[in-house]
Amino acid sequence: MSAPLGSLERVESHVPDRRLTIEALAGPLGLSRAKLSLFRKVHGLHTLHENPSESLYDLVLPAARRVVEQVPDPRRIRYVVYAHAIHEVAPAGTDLAAGIRDALGLHHAEAFALGQQNCAAGLGAVDVVVRLLRDGDAEDRALLVTGEKPHSPVIRTVPNTAIMGEAGAACLLSAGGPGDAVLSHASRTVGEYAQLVGMPPELAALYGKSYAPVLADVMRQAVLEAGLTLDDIDLIIPHNVNLLAWRNTAAELGVSLDRVFLDNVPRYSHCFASDPFVNYTTLRDAGRLVEGRHYLMACVGAGATFTALALTHRGGTR
Repeated sequence: MSAPLGSLERVESHVPDRRLTIEALAGPLGLSRAKLSLFRKVHGLHTLHENPSESLYDLVLPAARRVVEQVPDPRRIRYVVYAHAIHEVAPAGTDLAAGIRDALGLHHAEAFALGQQNCAAGLGAVDVVVRLLRDGDAEDRALLVTGEKPHSPVIRTVPNTAIMGEAGAACLLSAGGPGDAVLSHASRTVGEYAQLVGMPPELAALYGKSYAPVLADVMRQAVLEAGLTLDDIDLIIPHNVNLLAWRNTAAELGVSLDRVFLDNVPRYSHCFASDPFVNYTTLRDAGRLVEGRHYLMACVGAGATFTALALTHRGGTR
């Protein structure tokens, strides 16, 4: 097993209380009965959570506050990093990372945002941040925050693939402290699919065919770089894009579908960059993360970035 890149010390998530079925969005999103049937019966999307009356800060701060409250000395949090999937997540000139930092009282910390990897931004940020921390003091920590609100029908759906819900998440990262050991991070961007909206049908078809093979290859790479085999992975912690995509990816990997945690797909649908962390907290709170066992997080961002992260769970992680 390889030496850890860093540590995932604490993870928290927040989902708005308001739940609605995907049928409630048929009118606003212009979804036909056939499209609804595709999303529900084929892709396994049933409900999602949102609160249109709440701000972005209302979405992301609850999880972040719970993380900060557990830190003995918040002054050791050197960085506050906001990783987002949507490019235009706030009006021009709004510094969301600084706003999150200040709302948490972490005025001493350096705040910045990471994007351009779409829904893979959260896992990509873990890799960036732990590498940044390795160049500093061993006691330094970083707070990684994810979460965004789908502010238009264009953002709300990935055509024929996903409907977006709301969730916020926060992680405390260190270069080598207690918590889950981050063993590896693998990523690949396939630039020919960079067109996010209005991709020509023939190109979209090629993307659909390459999706599972490329994702499976990146996941294998992360496992290999961790010094493990797929048989060593206790469970895959995925993004919640849809069930069909994960059926195809599991088949490509040659693993049974029950080794992929998919319970939250019908509950929450796809929540941008927060999915893997929401799924992590669901598993942890249910007692399904076992000390000493290995897990593989995986996510895809349209555009198209495929990423995977291998970790070893240590029982003290919250």
